[in-house]
Amino acid sequence: MFIKDIQKFEDNRYKARAYMTYILTRNLPNKLPNIHLDSIKIALDKIEHDISIFDALYILDTSGRQIGNTIALKKEYETGAGEDRSSKAYFYRAVKFKRCILSDPYPSSLNNELCVTASMPIYNDKNELLFVVCIDVSLINILKVIEAGYFETTFNYFSRVIYFCFAVVLFIITCFLFQKGFFSLFHEQEKVGIQIIFQSTIAITLALAIFDLTKTIIEEEVLGKMKKEAHGIQKTMVRFLGSIIIALAIEALMLVFKLVSSDLSQMIYVIYLIAGINLLLIGLSVYLFAVKYKNSHIYDNN
Repeated sequence: MFIKDIQKFEDNRYKARAYMTYILTRNLPNKLPNIHLDSIKIALDKIEHDISIFDALYILDTSGRQIGNTIALKKEYETGAGEDRSSKAYFYRAVKFKRCILSDPYPSSLNNELCVTASMPIYNDKNELLFVVCIDVSLINILKVIEAGYFETTFNYFSRVIYFCFAVVLFIITCFLFQKGFFSLFHEQEKVGIQIIFQSTIAITLALAIFDLTKTIIEEEVLGKMKKEAHGIQKTMVRFLGSIIIALAIEALMLVFKLVSSDLSQMIYVIYLIAGINLLLIGLSVYLFAVKYKNSHIYDNN
């Protein structure tokens, strides 16, 4: 259940962050003159009475030390005065990025249940850091807030069914290709020519590529498991295109052997095919480089 909840949170993280940012920015004074601790406490008191999904509200000073006890709906949670939270990600990330951030799920020190923390740095009109305001919300409650509506939920289930049907059809095609590639080697037991071997290799290579695509559709679109490589490149797409390029290269090689012993005037079509393969390789290389450069550039800026 925990893994499923964490996956659901990651898929809808932007919604949760947008909601918590709205709550904090609407109520807290920021980048204004004469911001004092009392004004922050008044804002937190308003948040406490407006929403009831939080576990704890607390204020950190510029060094990450908690100011006063935690504001909570349960009396036993009203602790933590003077606690050093400077090593917590929700503190130093808020200070580093100078905006409201939402932490990853972690076990709460209050009740040992999974929770997330939204933290917002407070600055004065001279852009000097004054406080960092934090709000802890249990993972269950934040999932209730960002839960999809009836129409969106129905559409998601419908999409999964459609993707599953396409995956079944692709798997059937995979089985036919594998059957054709495998049994073609034993169709003529007396003599297996180079052309038959090439045709069998192409069929099995295509079967592998389509099976990999089917596996990805089931995992990502039906089961909801997002498997992405570093820099945001989807491994399956690259492997699928690579299998297609290999199949086309084998087809070109087979045509070369075939035309050498027959009609060399048709060799121009082999050249066209090889040129197309090279264009696919160049396009794939440019795509990989562009995506890697883009994500590295974004990471450096952050």
